[in-house]
Amino acid sequence: MVRTKGNKKCRFRDGSASAAAAAVLVIAAGAVSAQAQEKLKIGTEGAYPPFNTITPDGKVVGFDIDIADALCAQMKVECEIVTQDWDGIIPALQAKKFDAIIASMSITEERKKQVSFTNKYYTTPLSLVAPKDSDLASTEPAALAGKTVGAQASTTQADYAQDVYGKAGAEAKLYPTQEEAITDLINGRLDAVISDKFVLMDWMKKASEACCKMVGDVNGTETEAGIAVRLEDTALRDKLNAAIDAIVADGTYKKIQTKYFDFHIY
Repeated sequence: MVRTKGNKKCRFRDGSASAAAAAVLVIAAGAVSAQAQEKLKIGTEGAYPPFNTITPDGKVVGFDIDIADALCAQMKVECEIVTQDWDGIIPALQAKKFDAIIASMSITEERKKQVSFTNKYYTTPLSLVAPKDSDLASTEPAALAGKTVGAQASTTQADYAQDVYGKAGAEAKLYPTQEEAITDLINGRLDAVISDKFVLMDWMKKASEACCKMVGDVNGTETEAGIAVRLEDTALRDKLNAAIDAIVADGTYKKIQTKYFDFHIY
């Protein structure tokens, strides 16, 4: 908020004039504060369908976006969506390019050092997909030895591909976006892709059944997705938590979920 400093050279003939001037300043400052809170800038990636993606005409859509809109409506603020490459999304939040990240970001201890998370707004395990003619039938690390596994960089799936599959003898290949990893799988440059189960299910349903198969869920990888805000923005985090609870309680969340999934994800 912009603070207006008083002019020490000003003199008032009586206390009432001074009080009136002070009141004007208080009202003005309050108006600036209220105006600043009327719009909430939300950062998202725009390359992670069905959670966030950009349509051919440039519109950002998806589950994350509908949740953002619902939360802003609940908080009675205007919602502005800002797209940002995944690798730079936390630095952009810290640089105040936007106020919160709603981009299917998994809550991890490492990220908690950089941002403050709300409570979850959905839960998902990681899953593995492979070409339809692949002999891969297990998601266990030993089954991936000697194979190339793709994942989006700077994600929990990238960590798993490197730290677990990599140590078991697989080659982890990381990509700037999920879509690029999928493209290489389709084109035969990968043996498997590891990602959020719901993202893979959506992709399989829409475009990939002829090329690929779901190998299965990766044991022990269930994570919660939360909204990230700057570490110091505890008041905003608390307001978002209250809004999440409200849209779950009043059925808004279920309506949004049904639009994208035929199963429970909360």
